Amino acid sequence: MENLHIVCPHCDAVNRVPSVRLEEGPTCGKCQRPLFTGHPVDLSTERFLKHVERNDIPVLVDFWAPWCGPCRQMAPFYEQATAKLEPYFRVVKVNTEAEQQLAGRFSIRSIPTLAVFKGGRELARQPGAMDTNNIIAWVQQHLR
Repeated sequence: MENLHIVCPHCDAVNRVPSVRLEEGPTCGKCQRPLFTGHPVDLSTERFLKHVERNDIPVLVDFWAPWCGPCRQMAPFYEQATAKLEPYFRVVKVNTEAEQQLAGRFSIRSIPTLAVFKGGRELARQPGAMDTNNIIAWVQQHLR
């Protein structure tokens, strides 16, 4: 049985979860809250790096901004995709307005931009808004 490192979306503690128990609603050993909530996790720069580098599951990131119309249009679809992708993906959002250094570090030129990270490395990137089914299909095609 393989243990996976899963970063808590609430307190950022790194938890070891047996892969066969991912679907059983695991909770954080530190704060006792659910490791998966069915909602994207809003991350600051510091939290982003921990989630991308320490999660053993892939991390899907939505780089967005509050003033961006297409970002706001995509938000409910991203939320729906989260519920379908967890617990095999950590789904997060980064507000590029608040986290400009992080957006610069990853050369985010347009928003919304989706990116998939695994093991601390970016595997794929897709600019532009998508609906739920296209988000899920895009993510899955880059992780086969």
